[in-house]
Amino acid sequence: MFGCLGCVNDSRYEFLGTSMIKKFRILLADSHKVMLEGLRYLLEPAFEIVGTVDNPKSLLDSADKLKPDIVVMDLSITIDTVRQLKKQNPQQGIIVLSTYDEPAVMRQALDAGSLGFVLLQSAAWDLIPAIGAVLEGQTYVSPGVHSTGEEQ
Repeated sequence: MFGCLGCVNDSRYEFLGTSMIKKFRILLADSHKVMLEGLRYLLEPAFEIVGTVDNPKSLLDSADKLKPDIVVMDLSITIDTVRQLKKQNPQQGIIVLSTYDEPAVMRQALDAGSLGFVLLQSAAWDLIPAIGAVLEGQTYVSPGVHSTGEEQ
């Protein structure tokens, strides 16, 4: 997968026979500051956190300005914001965090343009694998969503 978690060898950083590692850039969005700090703490060792925002407008503005590789956002920021982010930058990976484990909610997030759907209760275990999958263009859904019996 990766030489180091969250990093990629990039020839643009090679010089004098050595290579520097470029960390993937992540923008975090949640209406709760304590969640933002927890997510930062979880991800910062492996990824470059380019910003944290707490509302849809700030998210859209920051995503446009900062050009992160991945946006990790709580569902409270709204499904419509996922659609707007995808329209604004189709290449950007989006992961939605949610307390709702219903397949219908997950399907709404994926249909809106998210490639990842992570349950908040399992984010400590699922978020880093979700980021890896989304960086590779794959879909990631927390296993707890499937326990309800409905398929994706």
